[in-house]
Amino acid sequence: MKTIIVVPTYNEKANIKQLIKLIHKHVPAAHILVVDDSSPDKTYEVVLELKKRDKKLNLLLRDRSVKGRGWAGRDGFVKALTMGADVVVEMDADLSHQPKFIPALVKPIVARKADVVLGSRYMTGGKDIDRPFYRQITSNFAKNYLKVVLGLKAQDPTSGFRAYSKNALVKIKVKTLTARDPFTVSEILYRCYRAKLKIKETPIVFIDRTEGESKLQITTLVKYLVRALALRLGQDPLASAK
Repeated sequence: MKTIIVVPTYNEKANIKQLIKLIHKHVPAAHILVVDDSSPDKTYEVVLELKKRDKKLNLLLRDRSVKGRGWAGRDGFVKALTMGADVVVEMDADLSHQPKFIPALVKPIVARKADVVLGSRYMTGGKDIDRPFYRQITSNFAKNYLKVVLGLKAQDPTSGFRAYSKNALVKIKVKTLTARDPFTVSEILYRCYRAKLKIKETPIVFIDRTEGESKLQITTLVKYLVRALALRLGQDPLASAK
């Protein structure tokens, strides 16, 4: 099975070279697709330079005027499918998602025991370290809120470190995803449950970013919680999606 690792980036010049190196170390057969929103720090230039010597490294350069974590991920999924992906892994570029856990995410899909695999901080063996206490409290509240409002059974529904089968992305109609920002992880998982996909979790250790600044603020997270309620009360996203 062809595995493609989708990595949305915006101002990740400090991390991207190390991340690519680690991905190749832990999943040498995988291809990498960096989706960059024309980063002001020119992350894409680092990727273009590495790409000259790396046949498994690909770049999707997007217009900054339509930048957004959610749309970057969506476009990355669509591009990965056109590249012939059987399994697509999405992860952050800030090294909080460690490439050493990718094999555990991919294995159940290759074995056809799951359609979607989430990297979980909250199941046995998982950890969430180095993040400020207030952010851990906020994250715990968010996960429990999403479980109740959206009916999500996952122990870590806000995890953005995930693997999907080709079939899963097709069934959730990935081209029609609407969230422009990190709320995309909730929108996608909700669609996965609505599509009755087989979802599994595997433990990961999440390490707060060491370089650059976090792009998710608490005020933004509060807005996401309101949007989760709107998502649940709105039309079935799969029935309404074309």
